[in-house]
Amino acid sequence: MKEILFVMNTMGRAGAERALIALMNTLPPEEYHMSLLVLVNRGEIFDEVPPHVTILNRRPDNRSVLSFGGTMKLVRTTLCCFFSHLQGFRLTGYLFRNLFRQLREKNVRLDKLLWRVIARGTKAPEQKYDLAVAYLEGGATYFVADQVKADKKASFIHIDYQNAGYCAALDLDAYEKMDRIFSVSREAGESFLCVWPQYRKKLFLFRNIIDVRRIHMESMQAIAPDSPFWQSHAAWKLLTVGRLNYQKAYDIAIPALKLLRERGWDADWFILGEGPLQKELQNQIRKEGLSEHFFLLGSQKNPYPYYRLADLYIHATRYEGKSIAIEEAQVLGKAVIASDCTGNREQITHNVNGYLIPLSAEQIADSIESLLQNPAQKQAFEKASASMNLLHPEDLDAFYALLSDPRPQDFQRRPCL
Repeated sequence: MKEILFVMNTMGRAGAERALIALMNTLPPEEYHMSLLVLVNRGEIFDEVPPHVTILNRRPDNRSVLSFGGTMKLVRTTLCCFFSHLQGFRLTGYLFRNLFRQLREKNVRLDKLLWRVIARGTKAPEQKYDLAVAYLEGGATYFVADQVKADKKASFIHIDYQNAGYCAALDLDAYEKMDRIFSVSREAGESFLCVWPQYRKKLFLFRNIIDVRRIHMESMQAIAPDSPFWQSHAAWKLLTVGRLNYQKAYDIAIPALKLLRERGWDADWFILGEGPLQKELQNQIRKEGLSEHFFLLGSQKNPYPYYRLADLYIHATRYEGKSIAIEEAQVLGKAVIASDCTGNREQITHNVNGYLIPLSAEQIADSIESLLQNPAQKQAFEKASASMNLLHPEDLDAFYALLSDPRPQDFQRRPCL
C-alpha cells in the first residue's frame, strides 16, 4: 500500500479545504494510506476528514479558524515556530527583505510573510512517503518542499497567484522541488506562470472535486427557525458564500443592495462566512441603513439549504482561483451573477448560465434587477446550471502518474496550459 501525505495550512470552512476532503474521499483507501498534517492545528473541517485518513496533529482543534480564538492560535503557532530551534532568527534576512518590498509596493500581507516561519518551525514527520502533497500555497508548499521526505512531491494552486500577494521573493525555490504543480483553473495557472514561466511543463489542470450527491442530500436539511434567513419576509433572497475579506468585495455588494432597494425591489442579501472585515462591514451596513436587509450569518456547517432556498446566487469578487461556492450553486441549479475576473470566467458563460459583469455596485444592482424582471431568463440560467458537468475524473490521471499508477485505458499526459 502506498503512502500519501497531504499538508494543509488550516482546516477552516473554505473551498480548498472542502475540495481536499472530496479528494481524500475519492482516492481508494484499499490502495493508498493517507495522512493529513495541518500547520495551524485549527478548523471546523477536521470533523469531515474521512475515517480512513490518519490525522497527524495531536488533538485536532475543530473550532473556527477565523474567530478571535483562531487568531490567537495563529499568533501562538507563529511565535512557537519563530523560536523553535531559532528558526525565526535564521529567517531574519528573508523577513525584512520581503517586508520592505511589501511596504514599497504598499501591499503588506503579514500572513503571506509568516508562512515560511511556520513551515520551518513545524516538526516534520520522520516517515518517508511515496507522495507528499501541499494542497495550498504558502506554508503547506514551503513545508512539503523543505521539510518532508518523499519520493514525489506535488503542490496545488487555488488562487490568482499574483493578486493574492505571492511572488518569487516569498516562495524562493519551493516550486523547483515539486514534481508536479496542479492548478484548479486555467487562468489561475496562467497567473502562476507569469511569475514562474520555467515550470510550464510541470503544470497540470486539476479542477476541484465536487461531491454532488452530498450537496443534494444536505441541501434538504432544515434551516434553524431563528435564522434571519428563515425569518426574512423579503420577496427576494440573495446569497453569497465566502470569507469576509477584501477579495470577496462585500464593500461593493452593500451599496449594490442599497441601490436595488431604492429602486423598489424588496430584497434581502445573506452572507455565509466569517473573517477579519466583519466589524468594518457591519459598520458599513449600519451606515447605509441596511441592518434589516444585509445579513452576515457567519460560517455555517451546512450551507446547502441556503443555496437551495435562495432566489439568486451572487459572486461579485475581486479575484478567484476557481470558486467552489459557484460550483455548489450550480449543482443546486441556481442562476449566478459573478464578476468578470480570474476563475469566474471559466465557470460562468455570460447569458448562458448566468451573468458575468464588471465589479461595481451599479452593475451588480442592474444585473440582479434584470433577472428579477425576467423570470424566463432566470429559469433558463437555472436549467443551464443544473445541467452542467462539474465532474472531471480525467484530471486525476496526472495525479495517479506521480504514484506510477496511471489508469491504463485512458491515461494521457494533460498539461494545464
